[in-house]
Amino acid sequence: MTIPEPELSGMAWVERYPASASISELEPTFQANVRAFVEALKAAGATVRVASTYRPEKRAYLFHWSYLIAKKKVKPNKAVLRPDIHILWDHGNDEKSISAARAMAQYFEILHLGTIPALRTRHTMRQAIDMSITWSGDLIITNNDSSIITIKTTPRTGMNKELHAVGATYNVVKFKLGSKDKPHWSVDGR
Repeated sequence: MTIPEPELSGMAWVERYPASASISELEPTFQANVRAFVEALKAAGATVRVASTYRPEKRAYLFHWSYLIAKKKVKPNKAVLRPDIHILWDHGNDEKSISAARAMAQYFEILHLGTIPALRTRHTMRQAIDMSITWSGDLIITNNDSSIITIKTTPRTGMNKELHAVGATYNVVKFKLGSKDKPHWSVDGR
């Protein structure tokens, strides 16, 4: 078997190992919970935009190392290589290496994160969703137990604490580190 030649990091890698933004790609139990929560949100008049659900481990690897190198948290020559991904993070010049990683991280829209993208995440396990949620005025929404909740507080986004409590009734839990990953919800808040 011939091993492919290693290829320098950069934009050629960003479309490889594609992720999904489809709720149908989630693990069946979590998928049902997310569908019920999203239906309740839409019935209440909220706007929901799904950005990401399932993420292959190889894509998570690209997220992780492009972020660390772009943020200068790891030198390009110290990135851990995977035998099944023939990427060279070290271009032989730190500036070029960091620039290539930054371009990748910008494309992935992860530079704003306040936490390092994990190598094995709830996304790779099909148990997480990144979605933006917005509404105007009061949000009158139904909990999973059919009780009705009126959310009058701000922000009128997925960062609203009262909305987090509603999501939890559907077993769709807001990311526990708060604003470090604003769109992230999962089975357990991780």
